[in-house]
Amino acid sequence: MTEITAPRAIAANLAKVLHGQQANVRKIVAAWVAGLHVLLDDYPGTGKTTLAKALARSLEASFSRVQFTPDLLPSDIVGVSIFDAQTQSFRFHAGPVFAHVLLADEINRASPRTQSALLEAMAEAQVTVDGQRRMLPQPYFVIATQNPVEQAGTYPLPEAQLDRFGIRLALGYVDAAEEERLLDYSAAHHPLDQLVPCATVAGLLAARDAAAAIPVAPVLRRYIVSLVQATRTHPAVQMGASPRASMAIFQLARALALFDGAAFVTPDSIQDIAPDVLAHRLALDSQARYSGSTAAEVVREILARIPVPL
Repeated sequence: MTEITAPRAIAANLAKVLHGQQANVRKIVAAWVAGLHVLLDDYPGTGKTTLAKALARSLEASFSRVQFTPDLLPSDIVGVSIFDAQTQSFRFHAGPVFAHVLLADEINRASPRTQSALLEAMAEAQVTVDGQRRMLPQPYFVIATQNPVEQAGTYPLPEAQLDRFGIRLALGYVDAAEEERLLDYSAAHHPLDQLVPCATVAGLLAARDAAAAIPVAPVLRRYIVSLVQATRTHPAVQMGASPRASMAIFQLARALALFDGAAFVTPDSIQDIAPDVLAHRLALDSQARYSGSTAAEVVREILARIPVPL
C-alpha cells in the first residue's frame, strides 16, 4: 500500500462502522495525516468512541480511552513513578497517554489542572514526569469529546487548550435511511468486531511525509494568512485566531489534497477546512454573543468577504 492510498483505505474502513459520515471521516483522517488533534463536540450516542476505536484498529495501533471526571488527576493520564522496594528505586508506570490514539472522553468534566496535563502531550508529543522527558509514540493522535448538553459541573476548555486542537467537528445524527441500515448492520454483531487493519503505522507516517511535500502556491499561502488575520480585526471578535490556526489550515489543506489524489492545494480545500479550524478559536465580544451571533457565522462571513485567488 502506498502513502497515497493509505488515508483512503483508512477512510473506507471507517465507513464500514460509521454510516453517513463520509465528509467528517475525510477530515478526521486528514487531521491524523497532518498530525493534528480533533475535538468532537456532539451529543451522546453519535459514534465518537466507535470512531476512535475504529481509527486505531484500522492501523493496528495502540488505543487508550480516558473517561474524564472531576476527581481525575494528572498522574492518572500521564503516569506516575512508584517506589520499587526490590530495586530500591522509583519505576515509572506509563499512563494511558502513551498510545497512538487517545480518546479523551468528555474532557470538559475534569478540572483545569487535569486538562492541562494534555497540553504538553498534544503540542510536543511528549510528557515530563519527575523532571524527565518521555516521548510519546508516533503517530500520536488525540480525539477529545464534549457534550453540548449537561453543562452542570463541567469546566469549559480555556482558549489555550482549544488552540491545541487542529479542528473541531460535530458528527451529528444520520438520516433515517442510514439509521435503519445501522440497525440491520448491528443486529448480529458489533460493527467493530468485523473491522481488520488496512494500513500500517509506517504507511501513515509515509503519508504524512507525502502530504508535507504537496506544493501550496504563494497566492494560497497569502489567502490562508488573510483569512486568519481577518478574524483578528473583525468587529464581532474579541480574540482572533492565532498563527497556529494558519499552520493548521496549511497542513490540513495539503492532507486533503493527498486524500483526494490532487497534485497541489486548491482554494476549495482551504475553504472546506477553514470553518472547522477557525470557529473554536474565536472569542466573540459580549454584544455579538448577546445578539445571537456565532463564531461559525463570523468565519462564513469572512470567507464570503475575502477574495478567492484565481
